[in-house]
Amino acid sequence: MKIALFATCISDVMFPQASQATVHLLRRLGHTVVFPESQGCCGQMHINTGYYPESIPLIKNHVETFMPVLDGTWDAIVVPSGSCTGSIRHQQQLVAEDAGLRKLAHYAQAIASRTYELSELLVDVLGTDDVGAYFPHRVTYHPTCHSMRIAKVADKPYRLLQNVGGIDFVPLPEEASCCGFGGTFALKNKDVSTAMLAKKMANVVSTKAEILVAGDYSCLMHIGGGLSRIHSGIRIMHLAEVLAGSQDNPWVAPASTTKVGA
Repeated sequence: MKIALFATCISDVMFPQASQATVHLLRRLGHTVVFPESQGCCGQMHINTGYYPESIPLIKNHVETFMPVLDGTWDAIVVPSGSCTGSIRHQQQLVAEDAGLRKLAHYAQAIASRTYELSELLVDVLGTDDVGAYFPHRVTYHPTCHSMRIAKVADKPYRLLQNVGGIDFVPLPEEASCCGFGGTFALKNKDVSTAMLAKKMANVVSTKAEILVAGDYSCLMHIGGGLSRIHSGIRIMHLAEVLAGSQDNPWVAPASTTKVGA
C-alpha cells in the first residue's frame, strides 16, 4: 500500500520519533510511506478552545494537502495520534458546515473516511495484530481519552502490544481515567489537572514498568513530565516506537530526539 503520513504538530515540533518510528514500521512491513510537505496543524487546538473561524484556514490546508487520497494516489492516511485522528474525523466537517462551507465539509469528511490512527491502520486496514515487533522490556499502556472516546481504537493497541516479542506487558490500574492534560485544560484548571496527574502517576509507578506507552505524545508529555520530576526512572514511548523494530531490523530513535522522562 501507499500510505500518506500526517505527522501532527507535537510530533513535528517536539517528538519526531513518533513519526519516524511509524515510517520505519510501515516500511518494514513492505509499504510505501509518503510525507506531503504542505501539511500543517489539523486545527484541533483552535477548535477545542472555541476559535472556529481561525481553524478554517488550517482545515482548508489539510483538505488541499491530503486530497490525493481521494483519487487513489494514496491508499490511506496514517496519524500517530488518536487525538488528531479524532479531530480530523469529527471536528473538521462540523466546523466547515458551521461556517457554511459545504464543499469544504464534503471533502473534509471524505478525507476523514480514509484517515486512520496507527493501530487502526495496522489492525483494520492491513489486517494484522502481530507486526513482528521485538521489545524486551516491562511496559504498561495508557489509553488516552481521545483514542478511546473519539477515535474509538478500542482494544487494538493492546492486541498489538500483546503480540510483541520479549515484552513484559503489565496492565495499568484505572487505565481509563484521564491523565489531566486535555490541552489548555491543564493550564486553565491546573489544580484539578495536577491532582489527576498525581493519581495517574501513582498507578503507573505501581506497575513497576520501565516504560509507559501511549498513542498520543501530548498525554505522554504530561505524564512523563510528572514522572521525571519525581525521578521515577520510568521512560515514555509512543506505541509506534515499541512496534517499529524487530530482532532482525531494530529501530532506535535518532540521537537528536529527546524523550521527557528519559
